[in-house]
Amino acid sequence: MKTSDFYYDLPEKLIAQVPAEPRDSSRLLVYDRATGEVSHRIFRDIVDYLRPGDALVINQTRVLPVRLKGRKVESGAQIECLLLKRRNANDWEALVRPAKRLHEGTHIEFGPDFSCKVLQKEEDGIAILRFFYDGVFENFVEAYGKAPLPPYIHQEDPDKERYQTVYAKVNGSAAAPTAGFHFTEDLLDKIRAKGVEIIPVLLHVGLGTFRPVKVEEVTAHKMHSEYYSVSPESAQRINAVRAAGGRIIAVGTTSVRTLESVARPDGTVEAKSGETDIFIYPGYTMKCVDALITNFHLPESTLIMLVASLVGREKVLELYREAVEKKYRFFSFGDAMFIE
Repeated sequence: MKTSDFYYDLPEKLIAQVPAEPRDSSRLLVYDRATGEVSHRIFRDIVDYLRPGDALVINQTRVLPVRLKGRKVESGAQIECLLLKRRNANDWEALVRPAKRLHEGTHIEFGPDFSCKVLQKEEDGIAILRFFYDGVFENFVEAYGKAPLPPYIHQEDPDKERYQTVYAKVNGSAAAPTAGFHFTEDLLDKIRAKGVEIIPVLLHVGLGTFRPVKVEEVTAHKMHSEYYSVSPESAQRINAVRAAGGRIIAVGTTSVRTLESVARPDGTVEAKSGETDIFIYPGYTMKCVDALITNFHLPESTLIMLVASLVGREKVLELYREAVEKKYRFFSFGDAMFIE
């Protein structure tokens, strides 16, 4: 299986630069795997496709405003650091730009009371940074940082909360689980009123969001690892839904990766925390996930490969091409797809 097998042609004008308002007014492409039917709806209509006894599994990670703009103390040159993964209390793995003249020991200042030093320089613009501050780290990030918008979004979003899901609770992500952007509190209330459980899990979105697949053979790609956690309560609720015959509907690829990382062969899940580098692509059989709500993803990305594991490579490209033809909005602030 080749990476190029997952290419589709996307006009740049279809890459969403701003989020839909209200959140649940985005468009929704629905694909029924049992009948092959494709429907085009508005996201708030998702209620019509959910059944009493189903469960929506959501990722409660919260995005820190981890895009920091600073200057090298030695030269005054401007530099940007995108924090990706926390190593310990003061050290972070970061994507640093420009990285060409960066060296170990470089001091970077973001404000008079907030700075860092390069401990180690790695490949692809990655560096390990040690931060210096007096107080609570998150407070400094909130004060100096910006939302870590993907490089294909060229317009600054002044509202940091708009790059969060309405149910985000646990700080730790370098990017948002964007499939959840489409939910409002009112829509979640309607879903609960229909008898659908909403069950939280956690996966902190990290480096892999920014790392393209650079090998031609899909199986040669080394997947990044991310921290996940499924609580005993969430595991018990998921297993109860499955035992009663309800569907487990993952909201986003991050929820899929979490569930499949803790799934047993019989489809039940165990309460567990740790690092997962699970790579899901066609040929993989889902153990726990029955349906998926997701955004439209980059060509040749691990995310489109994950979606293809549910519907097949040819079908996922067919659906994406139909979305292009009907001028859906793509990527983080774009429209959604429901695969049932």
